[in-house]
Amino acid sequence: MASNRKVIITEVCPRDGFQSVSEWIPTEEKVRIINQLIDCGYKQIEVTSFVHPKAIPQLKDADEVLKRIKRSEHVKLRALVPNTRGLERAIASGVDKVKLMLSASDSHSISNANCKTEEAFQKFVPLVELGEKSGMKVSGSISVAFGCPYEGEIPVERLLMICERYRSLGIKEVSLADTTGMANPLRIKNNVRKLMRNFPDFTFSLHLHNTRGMAFANAVAGWEEGIVHFDSSAGGLGGCPYAPGASGNIASEDLIHGFEEMGIHTGVSLKSVLEAAKDIQQSLPHYVDSFLLKAGKCSDLSVSPMTQQKVEL
Repeated sequence: MASNRKVIITEVCPRDGFQSVSEWIPTEEKVRIINQLIDCGYKQIEVTSFVHPKAIPQLKDADEVLKRIKRSEHVKLRALVPNTRGLERAIASGVDKVKLMLSASDSHSISNANCKTEEAFQKFVPLVELGEKSGMKVSGSISVAFGCPYEGEIPVERLLMICERYRSLGIKEVSLADTTGMANPLRIKNNVRKLMRNFPDFTFSLHLHNTRGMAFANAVAGWEEGIVHFDSSAGGLGGCPYAPGASGNIASEDLIHGFEEMGIHTGVSLKSVLEAAKDIQQSLPHYVDSFLLKAGKCSDLSVSPMTQQKVEL
């Protein structure tokens, strides 16, 4: 059992969540939701992805959103960038960190980046050089790290190879993404254990989707192996548009509630996140998937016997 009783959660609804919504979300609505999330106590928010508008039309207003949201010295803003142009936009927008993405499988890489994983990696070399020149912090990620909808289970050797590639670029912060919710706790534990043994100087995080209801169990399995960084999305919004069956991320409120019930502190206000999730539910009712929005907190059920009303049978 892990000894660390604190975890750090990155809110990804403004990127992973918004990109999964087919109806246009007005810029002012995006700004309002992000500002609400900034006040929840997160240390980091993945605020957008600087991709070509044709790739993800929902995020075509990324530059404008970054201009209009409020900034807080307590919250780092991270953005996903696929290429040099995206990095240039991210630098101009003033985000604190960018994230690169490699697919664990060639099939998903072709679907997502129009090239195999190794070719996608080679395109990152000039990005990292530009990031170093501009002082931009660059992190990495591995999509479909625990299972690919096209190729099935991903051999851990593939993950080790990709981490070696990242290390060659000086990147030691890597997010492991269960993009289509194919992981299980045993696979999480085995893969995370091997990765952390081989890369003890890396900071790994888990980016979990709840496609098959396994996300919180997977989060606990990762925590037991020493993972303290997790991604989640308010309201459970999320999903990769280039992976079939990639439904929503684990809901932030569910992840926070689960950890806090276990005495593992998140530093995030569950009350504030629930309020944000309820607002998102009103705006985007067909995209929300959250246990807490359906059932409420465990503490909501703790009613004193003295206050219970008798029910006539």
